[in-house]
This record gives sequence, structure tokens and C-alpha cells, in this order.
Amino acid sequence: MRFFFFACLQILFYLLPSQPIFEMKIYRRLIIPFLVTLLLVIAKIYYKGESESWEGFWSYLPHLNTILIISGFTWCLLVFTGILKRIFLKQYDISKEDNLRARKVYTQLNILQKITNFVIIVLGIGLILISFEPIRKIGVGVFASAGVAGIIIGFSAQKAIGALIAGIQIAFAQPFRLDDAVVVEGEWGWIEEINLTYVVVRIWDQRRLVLPTTYFLEKPFQNWTRSSADIIGSVFLYTDYTVPFDALREELDRILEKTNLWDKKVKVLQVTNASERTVESRILVSARNSPTAWDLRVHVREKMVEFLQKNYPDALPRTRVVLEKSETT
Repeated sequence: MRFFFFACLQILFYLLPSQPIFEMKIYRRLIIPFLVTLLLVIAKIYYKGESESWEGFWSYLPHLNTILIISGFTWCLLVFTGILKRIFLKQYDISKEDNLRARKVYTQLNILQKITNFVIIVLGIGLILISFEPIRKIGVGVFASAGVAGIIIGFSAQKAIGALIAGIQIAFAQPFRLDDAVVVEGEWGWIEEINLTYVVVRIWDQRRLVLPTTYFLEKPFQNWTRSSADIIGSVFLYTDYTVPFDALREELDRILEKTNLWDKKVKVLQVTNASERTVESRILVSARNSPTAWDLRVHVREKMVEFLQKNYPDALPRTRVVLEKSETT
């Protein structure tokens, strides 16, 4: 037994300097927590008979060893859940264009892992507390008062519990997924992170909008990629009544044929409004995803304005003033 104990210890010290934990391969991240826990278990078994006679400071070591063993098992389970998630997600590529299925799986697994880790940590803390003799003796009284304590905690932490339940509901109902294009609080952005209690939205100008999960269940928001990554962008032009619409349509066709941003599905130019001074023309174009759609809208708007400036400057918005010559007697 002593030989096996020191052999495991040598293996552990051999692995520790070889590679940092965060750079290890997925399956190797479980080796260190497993070996540490195994050494603690072996030490507890090996010194079980001798530890009963220990006094003073040494008398606390068996109990400390028990706490470390429980922590080690908790550590192993947390690492194991991360390994399972990474192995499963290798089957899905979220970077490809048609990534709707991948984003759905990513969203569900991320929330599921957080829930599982939360349960594991709570159970680990509970086992550590039960390992204390005084707490174990009064355990019956504690469990008897748990109902009253649960009611008190429930009333004092309604918002936190509501946010936690909302996070679980979002994971399975999925009103949005990771990397969905959304409009929230008047801001355009993408879902960057989904947690149990809050959601992070990456705004187009790289700002981050952090919202509680309950927000998305209580208030309306726009999800532009709910059923597909494809998206239609709109461009509005305001011109004079003299503008030739057929020429605008021909120019739009020419612009789209020369760019790779357009997915060759939707291209429409329609007159949607007419005021006393200008005519409103709306251009609809489609793209593979929301970032590409943004670039395509900017490109089409710029090229159409340049076309009007160069070929039809008189068709730009103008204000007409008619001066009538008065007859003097």
C-alpha cells in the first residue's frame, strides 16, 4: 500500500510541470483531479488505524482529509461535465453559415452544464457540512425547520429564483439562441452569452448590454434569426419626383451582381411613400447572416447615392420655390 501511494504521488508530480491545465487536451484535464482525489482516499485508508490515536493538531487531519476527498470528487465531476460537453459539441460547427442546429445545441448544453454544476456544488457543500459531527447530530432539527427556512428564503429571494427559473425556461423554450441577431431596448446586436440569471448582448459597436433572463419573458424583443440565419436588409432612399425608377432598378441589379455579400435570393426596389417634397423608395436585399446583411445594406446605400449624384443630380431632394412677377401699374 505504501509503495502504491508513493507511486501515485510520483505520477502526479510528473504530470504537473509537463503542461498547464488550461492548455491540456480535453481528456487530460481529468487526470490531475482524479489522481489528487485517489491519493487522498489512499491516505485515508492507509492511516485509518493510526489516526485514531492522534492528538492535538494531528487529530484534525482525518476530518480535513474527508473534506478534501469530497472536494476532490466534486472537482472531478465538474471537470467531467465540461469534458462531456466539449466532446458532444465537437459534432457541431457554429462557425458555418447554416448553423441554426449548432446554435440550438450550444445554447441547451451551456445552460444544462451550468445547472448540473450548480447541483454538484450544492451537493458537495452539503456533504462537507454533514461530515461535521455537531451538524450531523442536529441534522433532524435542521431538516424539520428547513420548510420554514425555505419559505423565508423564497420570499426574500423572489427575483433571484425567478431569474434562475427563467434561465432554465429559456434553455428549453429557446426564444433565442447563441449568436442570434436581436433588437433589444432599441439596440441592434447578437446574443453573445446566455447564463442562468442574465444574458449578454453584443451591440454592433462592440458595447455589451447585460439583461436579466426575466426581461426576455416579460418584455417584447425582436429576433431576426429565430428560424434561419438568412436575413433581409432594407435601404431607404429619399429622392425628388423626377427620379427614374427603372434606372434605379437596373443600377441595383448591377451593384448586387458585383458583390459577394448578396446571396442571390431577394432584391426588390419599391416606392413605399410619397410626401409633398420627396418620394420614398425601399430596397430589400437578402444575405447569408446578420453581419453580412449589415455590410450589404451599407454597400448598396453608398453605391445608390453615388449613382444618383453622378447621373441624376436633379433627382436628389430639393425644395422648389416659385416666384411670380407682380404687375405694377
